[in-house]
Amino acid sequence: MWVKLNLALSSLIILLISCKPSEVELPYLGRPQMVDGKEVKHKIRSFNYIDQDSTVFSSETLNGQVYLADFFFTSCPSICPKVMKNMLRVQEKYKGTPNFKLVSFSLDPKRDTPARLKKYAQSIGADLSMWHFVHGPKDSIMTIANEDYYVPAFEDQDAPGGFDHSGKLLLIDGDGHLRGFAEGTEDEDVTDFFDTIDALLAQSK
Repeated sequence: MWVKLNLALSSLIILLISCKPSEVELPYLGRPQMVDGKEVKHKIRSFNYIDQDSTVFSSETLNGQVYLADFFFTSCPSICPKVMKNMLRVQEKYKGTPNFKLVSFSLDPKRDTPARLKKYAQSIGADLSMWHFVHGPKDSIMTIANEDYYVPAFEDQDAPGGFDHSGKLLLIDGDGHLRGFAEGTEDEDVTDFFDTIDALLAQSK
């Protein structure tokens, strides 16, 4: 599936080069399902977690919102600092944009309490009016990472910080469909990804 997503992204880049944002037809990523004989596009399942303010944060909170998601943990010594720098670039570019959010799901809820998430968010300069740092049951977070957002996330004592995970940034539309992704550790890839975000926001107005 990850190979197919990378091929889809390559095709998307070609489209973005030749079209205006409002004219680009972004793909629906993920494996569709057959329901009553009809194909249904892949959609992020319902979830119910809490954010850095100990406020309920669910999939319903994001209804109608375009958002960019990533999976991280505050004590991550490897890719997370780089990913967060690029999330901050996204925050700066789209600050004040209606119906656009950033969501960072913690893979380590035992240590990443809401209070710790808030302290971390403040330390990196996150704008908490648009960026949510989310805490929930570890098994549930791992499941949606692997099965819904299609990014690997596993507990691994041999990995830096104890978790083996992806640094991808995932773009989700207002109906919960996965529409694009970028490598959050690659500055140039994230710069190119701004065109994808612009295209989805243009179509969501």
